[in-house]
Amino acid sequence: MDALTKELTPPQRDAVTHIDGPLLILAGPGSGKTRVVTHRVANMLGHGVSPFQIAALTFTNKAADEMRARVDKLAPGQPVWMGTFHRFCAQRLRRYASFVGLKENYSIYDSSDSKQAMKRAIAAAGISTTHCSPDQIASSISKAKNRLATPEMMEGHALSPQDAIAAKVYPVYQQQLLTANAVDFDDLLLHIARLLRENPEVRGELDSKYKYIMVDEYQDTNLAQYAIVRALSIDHPNLAVTGDPDQSIYGWRGADVNNILDFEKDYPNVKTVRLEKNYRSTPNILRAADELIRHNQKRKQKELFTDIPEGDPVVLRMYEDGYKEADGIVDDIADKIAGGQYKANDFAIFCRMNALTRSLEHAFRSRALPYQIVGGVEFYQRREIKDLLAYLHLINNPNHDVAFHRVINTPTRGIGAKTIERIRDHADHHRIPMLEAARHAQSIDGLAKRAKTMIGKFITIYDRISKRATSSLEDLIRYVVEETAYEDYVEKTATEQQDANPMANVDEFITATVEFDRQHPDDGSLDLFLEQVALVADTDKFDSETERVTLMTLHAAKGLEFPCVYIIGVEDDLIPHSRSKSTESEFEEERRLLFVGITRAMQNLQLSVCKRRAVRGDIRPVIPSPFLNELPLGEIKRIEAATSYDYFDDEFGDELNQDSYPESWDLPGENDPESGSGDDDIVLEKSVVTSFVDDVSQVAPPPPKAKPKPKPLLSGLKTGSDLLSGGVTPVTAYQEGVTVRHPDHGEGTIVNVTGRGPKRTAKVQFEDGEHSFRLAYAKLELVGKM
Repeated sequence: MDALTKELTPPQRDAVTHIDGPLLILAGPGSGKTRVVTHRVANMLGHGVSPFQIAALTFTNKAADEMRARVDKLAPGQPVWMGTFHRFCAQRLRRYASFVGLKENYSIYDSSDSKQAMKRAIAAAGISTTHCSPDQIASSISKAKNRLATPEMMEGHALSPQDAIAAKVYPVYQQQLLTANAVDFDDLLLHIARLLRENPEVRGELDSKYKYIMVDEYQDTNLAQYAIVRALSIDHPNLAVTGDPDQSIYGWRGADVNNILDFEKDYPNVKTVRLEKNYRSTPNILRAADELIRHNQKRKQKELFTDIPEGDPVVLRMYEDGYKEADGIVDDIADKIAGGQYKANDFAIFCRMNALTRSLEHAFRSRALPYQIVGGVEFYQRREIKDLLAYLHLINNPNHDVAFHRVINTPTRGIGAKTIERIRDHADHHRIPMLEAARHAQSIDGLAKRAKTMIGKFITIYDRISKRATSSLEDLIRYVVEETAYEDYVEKTATEQQDANPMANVDEFITATVEFDRQHPDDGSLDLFLEQVALVADTDKFDSETERVTLMTLHAAKGLEFPCVYIIGVEDDLIPHSRSKSTESEFEEERRLLFVGITRAMQNLQLSVCKRRAVRGDIRPVIPSPFLNELPLGEIKRIEAATSYDYFDDEFGDELNQDSYPESWDLPGENDPESGSGDDDIVLEKSVVTSFVDDVSQVAPPPPKAKPKPKPLLSGLKTGSDLLSGGVTPVTAYQEGVTVRHPDHGEGTIVNVTGRGPKRTAKVQFEDGEHSFRLAYAKLELVGKM
């Protein structure tokens, strides 16, 4: 064990050598967290812990694969279970499927399958989508599942109109999933969490089997995941979690930063270790990140430090518009590559939304520079791959209605939408799967004779294919392609789908089945393959070796690192996002998101903002992000585009820059019924979870809310008000009673002012009548008081 720990720092060694009892590892970015986790697994194995008693839960397959490879180098051939929460739950659910009304061969709906099932449930429930879209209904149901709410619970506690509508769809949707012998992603967690709560024997069995639970990125856990790890750590409370509250960026999908903040309350005997030494970034990048994140209240204090030399200063650059921003960044990357110091895969460009990559793609293509977009159209979402997967799903699970709907007329067999609708109605009426309904096509009212004949031909093809289900996966998929004449079909429709060579994708899919067969010579099965495909994440396809510049969102960048990072669009309403300003917790999460982006950079970091940006076809002036004023501007190299005013005027003092901040964090507050995400609700839900243990009082009541103090602003950036008014007169100078001059209407008096920031509006009385103006865009010259 000395050889295992001699290269570790004292805090790392403390974490690695701790075996029994709860452990909290607060790991700052780039602090060697993965090294600590993998060395700790090797240390436990060296001390006689059985590999079958260890489970390491992650949030991405990529992280699990990296951990597995490192553990294998330290302790070769040890079958420690490592994988994502969803994969862990999927495998446990295979064994205990009957407890929740499923069969072992249940299907996992991906996002597109879930969307189709949701639309069908909405129609079956008789719900109009005029005021609430299917996506909004799906979002409400997803949040309810992540809060462990059943359909009955949601109906009794629906707080918003959207939730009330979703509560009517939820039971119908869930019944359709059970009929189809299927689950969605949220169900994987919900079913296991409820199974552990409602079946003490199962909970005790799994707690005893996995005596040592390790959770990576614990700050990203939601209530269902919290419940699962709590349930598995009662008899053997050897729960070790790693994470960083400052990197909690998934609140919008149910993650609760309080899970890690309250860990020491949940487990009073916990050993806490802080990993603060950074091995990734230069000191100036760390200082920028540290200064920014200090403005957050919900965090655990830590001091990041490094032995890396100082390096180049962080750059804050202003461009004229988004196109100049793209051209400038790509030219900069091309110059650095040409200089021989960097390769294309050393560069990454982060943005708040995927839509911002369009101008960058054009710039890369025009300069013939290779790039990859992480989180774009995924391979398994391509039309031809979805078609073939649907056949496999239906072979594995004849109850899979979404798969049936996709393949019954693919390739085209003359079975139209009306025919499929009658099959679906018959299935719904008799509460049977659509495939079974199709087998009784002769008895379905309203079906034409030809339709019945074509349905019969499809059933014949399906039955022939199903007989090959026990073949190797490669043989099965080749037989599907041959038996359905899929190659002819896909080539005929390729032009319509704007895919020059779709069969190349089919060939790549066949290659994937060959690899699966090779890796699973004895335990390979169709449901295992489909499970792996269903649980593929966006970032799993990220290729760090091929020489291509990476474009991705800030959320997708979590866990990665690059020598050179560009963060574009550091602007108000992008980051912080316009929908993330209603509560302090949302605003702090946006700050954490920028912190994550900054700490991905190893050597060079550039933040950029534009004077104006195209939004939905309109060119609009831009307000810099308020987070820029929270950086150590005195250390940052600022470069501005040619402009008639000094955008980065160092002489400009601490003007009021509150337009980017909400007037009050209480409207709407964290407990506002519309938000449905108040701290009081979380504590109530956690109190249900803690019924697993004897001492419910471990969950502390929420502290009283206090309004944040006004944030002092660093000088060095002009305020959003000045930017909008051309740097001459801030919009706040336009008050009631002030005289202004307009080039078309002449002089007039302001009679009313409403709104804030870019929405600040003045109503002016001229001789030709009253006119209203958005002050950010109006050509109003300030004359003086009346």
